[in-house]
Parts: sequence; C-alpha cells; structure tokens
Amino acid sequence: MTSTEVKSPAVFLDRDGTLMHDADYCSRPDQVRVFDGVASALLSLKEAGYKIIVITNQSGIGRGFFTEKDYRAVEAEVSRQLGNGLIDATYFCPDVPGQPSDCRKPAPGMVLQAAREHFIDLSRSFLVGDKEIDAECAHNAGVRAIRVRTGFDKMTDGSCADWVAEDVVAAAKIILNEAKS
Repeated sequence: MTSTEVKSPAVFLDRDGTLMHDADYCSRPDQVRVFDGVASALLSLKEAGYKIIVITNQSGIGRGFFTEKDYRAVEAEVSRQLGNGLIDATYFCPDVPGQPSDCRKPAPGMVLQAAREHFIDLSRSFLVGDKEIDAECAHNAGVRAIRVRTGFDKMTDGSCADWVAEDVVAAAKIILNEAKS
C-alpha cells in the first residue's frame, strides 16, 4: 500500500434478519432465504464503489448448536443466492452473550478488522442491520447506522440509528443518496 492509495467506503451488513430471513440459529443451507431485492441493491452499492462486507454474530457456534463448518455451508449458500462475488468479505463472531468479547456486536471488532484488512474509509461507510446492537456497533466503529425492519424486532422507536429503513433495498437508496450529497 502506498500513501497515494485511496481508501474505499464500505457497506457492512448484518446477515440474519437483514440480508435473509432470520431462521433463529441458521445452521443449514436449506434454511437460507435471501430477501427479495437484496442482490440487486447490493450490486448497485458495489457499482457505486462500496465494498460489501458481512459482519454477523453467530453465538450458535459458541453455544454448541452448530459447528463452524455448518456456518461456512450457510455462508456459501447466502453467497450463491446473492450471486457469487458480490460479497467482498464475511466476518463472524462465535462468542456468546454476556462474556467479554472484542468481536461480538455491539463491540466494533469485526468492523475494525475489516477496515484494516480491506483498506476501508470508515468515515464514508455504513452499517445496515436489523437490531439495535447493529446500530450501536456502527457508532462504536465510527460508521453511520441504518436500522432495517426485516428482523424479529420491527420496533425501531428510540433507535440510535442515523436512519431507519424498511429493508436493505431502502437502505441502499439512503446510502446512494448520501453519497451524492
């Protein structure tokens, strides 16, 4: 990397309840159902110069509900349904709630690691997720937060997110509009 290289903006996305229907500890590829319109929305973001990075808490691994191999099979199916090559990277945290963790959202560890590894400009980046911990993670990492209403918790009153959107398609429109301003 040279000092003349420009950092890229990114859109960090939660997986379960944001990109796909939340299967509650999704552990099998046949449970993956990507929301309508997500692939085209992500493609529009990618074409606008954003890196697409998934960051996801996966405490089912830490709880022993499924293995990392099971997780990887689900990850591959998400990528297949979206279109291979659309996602630049995926980060997951297997830690269970209530234990100290640098990576479990709302901690910013996964976002910060991705920023280092993919030369990302956090000041021009966004995080999209369906839970309040996603919005908190975004702010903890120094990125703007968009909360979507596609997960189990559709109540967004009092959210700390910068914007609330119905889904990833609406979130992508917000991001593209912000990039123009």
